[in-house]
Amino acid sequence: MLSVAWSTLRTRLVSFLGTFLALALGTALIAAMGQLLAVTVDSPDRGPQRYAAAPFVIVPDGRVHVRTWRGEQSLPLVEKAGLDAELVARSPGAVVDRAFPARLAGGPDVTGRPWAARRTAPQRLLAGRAPRSPREIAVSTGARVGDTVTVLTRAGAESYTVVGVTDGPPTVFFTDRRAAALSPRVDALALWSAPGGALPPGTRLLTGQDRALADPSREDDARARDNAVTIVGIAAGFAVFIAVFVVSSTFAFAVAQRRREFALLRTLGATRRQVRLMVYGEALLVAVAASALGAPAGPVLAGPILDRLVGLGMAPSWLVPGTYTWPSVTAFCVGAVVALAGVAVAAARAGRVHPAEAMREAVVEPGVMTWGRRILGVGLLGSALASMVVTAVRDPLSAANDKSFMPVVMLLMTAAGLLAPAVVRPVTRLVAAPLGRLRGAGATVVTASATASARRTAATAAPVLVAVGLATALLGAAAMNDAAKAAMRTAPVRADYLVLPEGAAGLDDRLLGRLRDVPGVEVVAAAPTGVYTLEGATALIRRPAEAMDPAGLVNVLDPPVTAGSLTALNDRTIAVSETWELALGDTAKLWRADGSQVSLKVVALLGAGSPADSYVTPAHAFSAPVTTAYVRLRPGTSPDAAGSALRRAAAGHDVRVLTRDAWARATGDRHGSASRLGLLVVLGIILAYTAIALVNTLLMAASDRTAERAALRLLGATRGQVLRYAMGESLLVVAVGVVLAAAVAAVGLAGLWGSLVQIAGPVAVSVPWPEVGAVAAGCAVLAALAAAVPLLRRD
Repeated sequence: MLSVAWSTLRTRLVSFLGTFLALALGTALIAAMGQLLAVTVDSPDRGPQRYAAAPFVIVPDGRVHVRTWRGEQSLPLVEKAGLDAELVARSPGAVVDRAFPARLAGGPDVTGRPWAARRTAPQRLLAGRAPRSPREIAVSTGARVGDTVTVLTRAGAESYTVVGVTDGPPTVFFTDRRAAALSPRVDALALWSAPGGALPPGTRLLTGQDRALADPSREDDARARDNAVTIVGIAAGFAVFIAVFVVSSTFAFAVAQRRREFALLRTLGATRRQVRLMVYGEALLVAVAASALGAPAGPVLAGPILDRLVGLGMAPSWLVPGTYTWPSVTAFCVGAVVALAGVAVAAARAGRVHPAEAMREAVVEPGVMTWGRRILGVGLLGSALASMVVTAVRDPLSAANDKSFMPVVMLLMTAAGLLAPAVVRPVTRLVAAPLGRLRGAGATVVTASATASARRTAATAAPVLVAVGLATALLGAAAMNDAAKAAMRTAPVRADYLVLPEGAAGLDDRLLGRLRDVPGVEVVAAAPTGVYTLEGATALIRRPAEAMDPAGLVNVLDPPVTAGSLTALNDRTIAVSETWELALGDTAKLWRADGSQVSLKVVALLGAGSPADSYVTPAHAFSAPVTTAYVRLRPGTSPDAAGSALRRAAAGHDVRVLTRDAWARATGDRHGSASRLGLLVVLGIILAYTAIALVNTLLMAASDRTAERAALRLLGATRGQVLRYAMGESLLVVAVGVVLAAAVAAVGLAGLWGSLVQIAGPVAVSVPWPEVGAVAAGCAVLAALAAAVPLLRRD
């Protein structure tokens, strides 16, 4: 049957062109994503940065260690301790490094360090000289020699004179003595010869590549690598899903077109199995040719895609590009599997064609849905609905994760594609109803053509369903999730004003003192820290915690509390979320941010929507910077007067003083802008596929409509009228696809809303109209061109 399959391929090139292009694109993308995945996973960690010039570095251990019956568990400390003073004293040849967050007022975040630490990178002096007095600094960015700048540190805002400019990462160098006064903690000792004697407990000697463990970007590098892996995995998954969708849709349409051909083969003695094998053979031949073209393109595409991801901030810039063989081989095999999987239903349908159908002349389909298709479509729809109900009832908090919504959307989209032929005719009549008011026979011809073949209309509308439906559902869900997260964060806030730092240095102690001196206000500082718990006596888990003054916490925040009370919070107690799986009154055995162990009594259980996973007092936070100052006005205090006084107190400290409403708007905008990049990358892949599928399906349909269009010409229709009828029908089909996409998106977003409303209250159902409109308009333009070009070429 392969020879027969090859013969049919040669005579039906247009029918298989879209499948060929879709598989070639899919194979190339899978190969490229495999290359990126290999590069992301196999690239060596970034080499030492801060201590690249020092062959030996002594640092604190920086990890919490817990022994369990399965062995030792360890995690990085949230707040690292410094080196012992005795070790520093007996290392006279070492460079003492103290690294602390700082910020040039009105400029970028920088790292504060002593001038002696310049040797460890090294950072060259480009202009000026070294700082010699407490009011002199050297900088690598943000100022020139002779400038007077304000530098913000934990101690406060101070004016300094820039006497030197260096190269290298953003750094401000103080004199060694001034750096020790600003940050007494010793973070590292850099040596150019091996230290003598044993190191004290709790310290480590780093050499070679291990010196990178002391770089401040270590955790950010790991996070960036994980983000890249996630994005690449999602994109590859969608590439496979859409490829299967396109192949199955195209072959289903091709089988519907060729029923008489298959019936003739059956009449000539072909068995059902032989017909199925012929269809599989066609798919395999197309897949092999397409995969052979697409698989080698993977390494070529990987470079530009990686550059784009780096430019969008979705992949680390230090990855080392490489060329791997296995992604292309895997993509080639996946292309064949995708083709065979996509054609399975169509092959089964082709095998069921009876020899008697060779005598059929009717064009209108007697039946558009098989029982197998109905059962599968209803089953997938039921699975999607059940998944949404279970999520809403049992775990509504998980709905706030964008990734959890994607499988539901895929189920809904597949179900809609399977059930589309059953609803195409009523939807088409509904969409075409306004055309009935037009004069002439055009509306009748367009509507009759679209409704005469439900399978053809459904197959043509399927790419529009995928493109518009996924754009609406995914972008709408991202916007709703962002709004829910912003609402969960802002709803418990009772403060009238919030004071927020512009950079990583946090709010300095001097500023907090000035804010507290403002009459008529209560200021409560919040410092994010963390604690560690042992789950199931085997797994050490880091949990975020918020350190706040318990006396003022309840005045500025009103987090949901399901049991207990936050008024009982003190240095010996803790408030935890329900995810801790502890009961009120239980004793939580945990390790604090510095690794010290403590037992705290649970006095409050936080419900879903709490802005923090747990609350502790400042006694359990050590070096964590204050990131938010909540300000509550006392009765009788004028809001305008208090706001002006707060802004005067904050002047020169590079902070923002916002009302609660202004802060809530800024929080929503920030989340909204950060969550769209990954989805736009995925949607770009989807649109490429759907454009190919839409154009190919319309070209396939046009080849079967030649006699029909010729009949219209014989009945008196002009060439322009036939062209308008064809374009009108294609636009009507696009409108049907948009309606089906709207239904899918509405069901998906309604289910998401049912979950989010339980954790964040009423959330507006957000529809990304500009993006959806652009996608729908693009589909309409492609459909009109695909319908018009064959007619123009023949004429």
